[in-house]
Amino acid sequence: MKKILGLTLLGLVLIITAYFLFVYFVPYSEGIRSGELIKISHKGVLIKTWEGEISQGISGAQIFSFSVLKDDVIAKLKEYQGDYVKVTYIERYRTFFWLGDSKYFITAVEKEKSPHLN
Repeated sequence: MKKILGLTLLGLVLIITAYFLFVYFVPYSEGIRSGELIKISHKGVLIKTWEGEISQGISGAQIFSFSVLKDDVIAKLKEYQGDYVKVTYIERYRTFFWLGDSKYFITAVEKEKSPHLN
């Protein structure tokens, strides 16, 4: 009886571990988006995460919300606040509350010339 209980618990632990590893390391999609960086904030009650938004339309009708994990990317986003930027991101199947609010995670950011200003 102890052997069956032990194997059941081990199986549950392995399944839960595999799920967390899959969600964390396997991206759903990767891509690039451009727009005006309108927000970068450090928010949360118990666990603080970096969250941001890019406006992809002239009137702000299309907002791309994202989370950021890397310190060098956070520093660049703070520097480019209000500018037109191009961001590289990965989309995860799900997220964990300690990583961020969004399923989109920025991996790189570059300053771009705005197509609206000639």
